[in-house]
Amino acid sequence: MSEEIVLMKGNEAIAHAAIRYGVDGYFGYPITPQSEIIETLMEVAPWKTTGMVVLQAESEVAAINMVYGGAACGKYAMTSSSSPGISLKQEGISYMAGAELPALIVNVQRGGPGLGTIQPSQADYFQTVKGGGHGDYKLITLAPNSVQEMADFVGLAFELAFKYRNPAMILTDGVIGQMMEKVKLPAWQQRRSEQEIREQCPWATLGKTADRKPNIITSLELDSAAMEKNNERFQAKYRVVEATEVRYEEIKCDDADYLLVAFGSAARICQKTIDLARKEGIKVGLVRPITLWPFPTEVLYAYGGRVKGMLTVELNAGQMVEDVRLAVNGQIPVAHYGRLGGIVPTPEGVLAALKEKVVH
Repeated sequence: MSEEIVLMKGNEAIAHAAIRYGVDGYFGYPITPQSEIIETLMEVAPWKTTGMVVLQAESEVAAINMVYGGAACGKYAMTSSSSPGISLKQEGISYMAGAELPALIVNVQRGGPGLGTIQPSQADYFQTVKGGGHGDYKLITLAPNSVQEMADFVGLAFELAFKYRNPAMILTDGVIGQMMEKVKLPAWQQRRSEQEIREQCPWATLGKTADRKPNIITSLELDSAAMEKNNERFQAKYRVVEATEVRYEEIKCDDADYLLVAFGSAARICQKTIDLARKEGIKVGLVRPITLWPFPTEVLYAYGGRVKGMLTVELNAGQMVEDVRLAVNGQIPVAHYGRLGGIVPTPEGVLAALKEKVVH
């Protein structure tokens, strides 16, 4: 079947893209503002057409462990939730990283801490890119800023997750999840056969066959020397990801004197700020990290030698700003502007903060 252009919410785009990509199983639990993902899957009922399993688990903890089981069998398994729900999944995410299992986790962020608000936030950046669960592990993290990217990143996340045998996350927020835009849905893909899974995933727990022994998947290793070797292997893999999978977007940066750095919905707001600033003669550009991990450290370091200052714009109290400052390494001032409690910054507010904190 061909590609199709439709009008839908970001959450709905995630669901439809998952079906078309050939995802084998979705295991989740409702929570605002991401409930449309599981609601859409239940409404479309892909188990009748593609054979995709869609299950509302009894809890977030149960859901992430179902994903663990599906991923261990080499299946395309995914879950989604929003901030406090993702917190409940952290142990299982760490287990999957330790067992080197590929899977997709979607976080449509809401304000916190605690139950907080159902309004949008970007306050889960630290939790996601600094290893929210225990142990030295990393999540491949994609940050969409449109409904189109919500759809596109489902396939990309699975591609990267299986390429590196590592969980991947789409880190978005209530703005992108709830907004409606035109989106070109991906072409339909056939779900992989059991034979294809055996060939593509020789590590999977698919039972003993005539030509191979049964696989055992675990993150447990009681021998310290062996566990150190496991960790060294993980870290070597992460270095490869950092060297080859950085993704970012540059907007009007060629002649910029100042840079805004923002991801997701905040980056969309900053695009209008650029227009407002340039009308006033302030040359501003935008660097949008698309992968939050791996982070575009070298890109920002290079700009540190070219521009006069940077302002990170985030829907939080200041999180990504720390990685931007580390990347710039003291070459120029780096300030932060954010709104809290579910309030979304305005382009005018960003411009005022830029003038106050960076432009002198």
